[in-house]
Amino acid sequence: MVGLLVAAIPAFILLMVAEFLSYRHLAQEARESLSGYELRDTRTNILMGLGNLVVSAGWNALALVAFAGLYLLTPLRIAMDHAWSWVVLLVVYDLLYYWEHRAHHVIRAGWASHVVHHSSTHFNLSTAVRQPWTPFSSTLFFAPLPLLGFPPAAVALMSAIDLLYQFWIHTERIDRLPRPFEFVFNTPSHHRAHHGSDRQYLDRNYGGVFIVWDRLFGTFEPEVRRPTYGLLGGFESFDPFTVAFHEWRAIGRDVRRASSWRDRAGYVFGPPGWRPGPRSDRSAAPAADRPTGAPPQA
Repeated sequence: MVGLLVAAIPAFILLMVAEFLSYRHLAQEARESLSGYELRDTRTNILMGLGNLVVSAGWNALALVAFAGLYLLTPLRIAMDHAWSWVVLLVVYDLLYYWEHRAHHVIRAGWASHVVHHSSTHFNLSTAVRQPWTPFSSTLFFAPLPLLGFPPAAVALMSAIDLLYQFWIHTERIDRLPRPFEFVFNTPSHHRAHHGSDRQYLDRNYGGVFIVWDRLFGTFEPEVRRPTYGLLGGFESFDPFTVAFHEWRAIGRDVRRASSWRDRAGYVFGPPGWRPGPRSDRSAAPAADRPTGAPPQA
């Protein structure tokens, strides 16, 4: 997986440069309506991506060993020498990705990792590489794949392919695509809505390659106006370590202050913004504690 992503870096850089230069040809009014590029933000995005590659290299090796063990436990075997095998793997992988992504928005420990990707107030191709340094909670969601008989190496390759697809949808320079494509696949329009902190866009559009999962499971929201990017309550830091760990530190503070094990578990495994007490009190959680993609707890 990491090898394929590393090989794609030159293409990523060229596309970022092309997107950046494309803004120069826009009229002033059009340019001001888009989030564009900001040097410090772009630098932070790239540093987060490089850090993710380093961490993922080690973690993915361990995950591959674990998946190999699961693969040996099942009598099922799916030969990957047919095109249909890869199509089925893509569809099943992306379905699991949908639920993994959704869980990372509604479980705070998952959000502590995923918040990195949503913490920029800009939206461009460099945002795609703004990835977490703590990607450890994802492996469990994809464990069914080797148990279904998909070879671990094929699963690792599909993971990279799914992630590579999502690079190009992080842009404001592509508007709507033909309706049949927009109906089935994730597109820049759908993903802009996913990154929006506007209330109508919260908890929407989790699909990776396919947007049909959101249509099926009731989480689809079309882009009707340009979203406001970033986190509810505001967050702005260009320090990679702050970006990577600020929500983990907040969880640590909440756990230390908690007066019971139930409350400690709630702070870690409850939804972002969870607070102890009656349900009627939970809507008072500070806005800064609620992420893009998670509504107030009411």
